[in-house]
Formats: sequence, structure tokens, C-alpha cells
Amino acid sequence: MTRPRFLPLLTALIVAAAVALPVSAAANPTRSASGPGAVMLIGGALADDNSAVYGEFVRQAGGSGARIGVLSASSASPHWAANQVGKVLERYGAAEVTWIPVSVKKKGSGDDTANAALAASMTGFFFAGGDQFRYVQSMIHADGSDGAVLAAIRHRFQAGAPVAGTSAGMQIFAGPDMITGGSSYYGIRDGAHPGYYDTDEILGYWPAGGFNFFTSGLVDTHFDARGRHGRSLRLAADTGHDRVYGVGENTALVVTGAGTASETARVVGTNGVSVLDLRSAQVGTVGGHWSISGVRWSYLTDGDSYDPGRWQVTKGATNTPAVPHDRAAAPPSTDVFGSYALRDAALDLADAGRSTATTGTTAETGPRFAVGLAEGASFLAYTAGGAGLASFTDLTVSIQAG
Repeated sequence: MTRPRFLPLLTALIVAAAVALPVSAAANPTRSASGPGAVMLIGGALADDNSAVYGEFVRQAGGSGARIGVLSASSASPHWAANQVGKVLERYGAAEVTWIPVSVKKKGSGDDTANAALAASMTGFFFAGGDQFRYVQSMIHADGSDGAVLAAIRHRFQAGAPVAGTSAGMQIFAGPDMITGGSSYYGIRDGAHPGYYDTDEILGYWPAGGFNFFTSGLVDTHFDARGRHGRSLRLAADTGHDRVYGVGENTALVVTGAGTASETARVVGTNGVSVLDLRSAQVGTVGGHWSISGVRWSYLTDGDSYDPGRWQVTKGATNTPAVPHDRAAAPPSTDVFGSYALRDAALDLADAGRSTATTGTTAETGPRFAVGLAEGASFLAYTAGGAGLASFTDLTVSIQAG
């Protein structure tokens, strides 16, 4: 049996100084704004040629005057990861890109006064991917307080500096109940467990959360490519959250006014962002196994925006209502949490004028779960510039054994 790495890693969080050290702002960054900076949630696998996402971040950080601090403590090779990110950011016009050398390999680096002063001089921050729990270990004290470097970053963020994170670098921006690992099938079957585990067969989460830069819902990465809809829904249901943001690869959700009454978000990139609404969801059991129904799923693409306070989608100018084709939906998937399987099944259903529902099943059979998709009265589908069906709102999702 796989044992949790919960208590050992709690011990590893303790650093030499339990209280964050004061930070000097001697470098006086040029980037400033009223209110918090933008939060860029990037779903992972960000291509070097994604000018929309990289360009947006550099612009938010100050354009030709941007001084960007790269954090890569999540990586097994932090210096190499930071160097790769830095080259790309410089290509997109950043004036200066600096690695802030926080690492689990160097005890106390998250409280190092030189590292904190370096962070205090930046106009934006980019967090690389890897394993989000390494950020917890290296930048957050065991009592939950910020290390000195994170405190400096948070101060700059509140003063207007943007933060961007890809994959694990996005996940660490989460609030309470941050996902630490796990896959959809085992998550649905066995439920969520607090802690950090060495296997995808356990859906783990960190109750205290990550950096709490974005808290209007749970977040998940590589969403469609790794079929993570199921694990996110189970975690949300188990922990009492009513919304999930699942960000696709090579795609960003750009959030402004995070944590304020004016919080808004828009999609930038090549894939999409799923918003799963659990407000009307019903959780129960079917055949002795967990089930859920009544989840509303909206899939947003480049140019679309979302208002969390109003739970409202606004479609981008190039996304127009679609007319479905006169055909039936494709045969159901037999690996519904396989790469892009559920997203593609939903788009196919939206394009099939003769069908209003479809069901896919998991490849695993102990038990097999069925995932149902249904078009209700409020369901709408959209094309992107007339080039094919690309997005939808208010598709109903259910999961049960069978």
C-alpha cells in the first residue's frame, strides 16, 4: 500500500527562521498599478511560440521596461528550468529576466534576505512547472505563513505586479484545497485525501492551499489533455467547492482584480478553459459507488470572458452561435478520461443536430463509470470565426457507476 507523505513533508516545511524577514524595497520597481496585478493561470505545455500568452504577460509586467523574476523551485532542475523560461521572456521583449534561486535543494532559500530583496525589485513574476508541492516546501512556513521571498512577491503583486504560472506554477496560485496529485478514475472511485502522495492512484489535496492568489474556485491544469474533469469534480464535491476552473494546455486564463468585487477573467491561447458549476449538483451513490449529477459545464476559448461574481460568460467577438449539422453524435468513448476524449465528445455532441445526449465510459472496470453529457434548455454552442464548432455553455454532466 502506498503511504502518504503528509507528516514527513510537513516537517520539511520548517525553515531556520519561523518568521519572514523584513524586505527592503531599495530597487523601487517601475511597474505600479492600483489594486492587485493580473493573475495568469496557464494550463501547462506552453509553447515557446505562443506570442498571445507570453506577449500578454510581458505587457502586463511593463513591456520594454519589464523586470521579471522567474521562480522554479517546483522543478527537479530549477536553474535549467529558469534559464529556459528566461530566454523565451527576453525574446518577447522583457528588459530583464532574473532567476530568484529558491529551491528545496537549498534549505532556507525561501527566507534568504538577498532573494527577498531581489523579488522586491521585480515588476512581474513567472512560476515554472514541475511539482507544486515543492513551492509549498520552499516558500511557505510550516505554520502557513509566507517565507520572506513569497512575502516580497505578495507585496509586489498587491501593488500591481502580475504573476503568471504554468502547470505546477499555476496550481500553486490556488486557494484552500489545492490539488497535489491524482487521476480522474481513482479520484472518482476512492475520493479525495488530504496530503501529498507518490502515486496517481490517490487524489491528494493540500487543505491550506497554495499562495491564494486566485480563490474564486478550485483550479486544475492540463485539463483536457489529461482528462482531469473527474478528479476535479470529486475534489470539489468532497471539499464543498461549487466551481472549478480547468485550464487547457497552451492556454491562459487572465484574471484581473483577483479577490475583489470586480474580478474578471478572459481566455487567451490555443485551447480552452472549462468552468464547472456545481451549485445545482446532486451527490449520491449508484450501485454502492459515488455519483454526481446536475453539473453545468461551459467551455470557453480565446477571446471569451467570464465574470465570477455573476457566474456569467461573455463570448468573444469572433465566437458566434453555431448551427448543428444534421447527424447523430459519434459512438460513445470507451476511455472517457483519455486525452481530449471528454472535450471532443462534448464538441461532437454540440455539432450533432439529431442528438441531445451522449454517454462515455471509463477504460477501467473496477467498477466502470459512465459519464453522461446532455444538452438542456440553456445549452448553446459556438463557432470560432465560422471555422467549426469550438465552444459551448451550460452542458449538463453526470457521473455514475454503470
